Amino acid sequence: MEGWRIHTGTALALPFDNLDTDQLIPARFMSQPRDAGYDDFLLYDMRRDAHGNLDPGFPLNCDSQASILVVGRNFGSGSSREAAVYALVDAGVRAVIAPSFGDIFASNAVNNGLLPARVSDADGAALLMALSGKPESASVDLETGRLMIGTMSIQFALDGAWRIKLINGWDDIDLTQRHQSDIQTFSKTRRHNAPWVWPHETH
Repeated sequence: MEGWRIHTGTALALPFDNLDTDQLIPARFMSQPRDAGYDDFLLYDMRRDAHGNLDPGFPLNCDSQASILVVGRNFGSGSSREAAVYALVDAGVRAVIAPSFGDIFASNAVNNGLLPARVSDADGAALLMALSGKPESASVDLETGRLMIGTMSIQFALDGAWRIKLINGWDDIDLTQRHQSDIQTFSKTRRHNAPWVWPHETH
């Protein structure tokens, strides 16, 4: 996974609360191979009319190049399917801004290089209003925890370990290995102080 510090792109509002993982990618597409790409399945049913045609009035259909989504509360709730994150990433989305996220979704997002940036309810509402009907150029800075959209500058919350993983492109194993020296020291001390814990070595 490639790490990043600053992303600049187009921000788009999806003014919906409780967008769950089954809406992000309906279950009937889950059998598709990962290497085929999941971008066409993103919000598949919401983006289409009763005849299966793309609805020109749906925000994402108006600007499919948006890489920063500003959404409502409880984004990514529901099942734990990681494919919901795949659909967003494959569609070119690098950051999702919301007042709250489904816990498992947020963790899956970070493990795939997608930022789940949490803002206050007031800031979330202000961003949705500012983006109403018109995408805007925006930038996200992981190191400062700040989102810039037009003239607005918004601070977002992000777990410290998640910030490190996104910046470095690390997974959980990489995050653990940064403490390798401490782990080795603990192991040596534990072996010395409690030798009975270790299996008997035969030569």
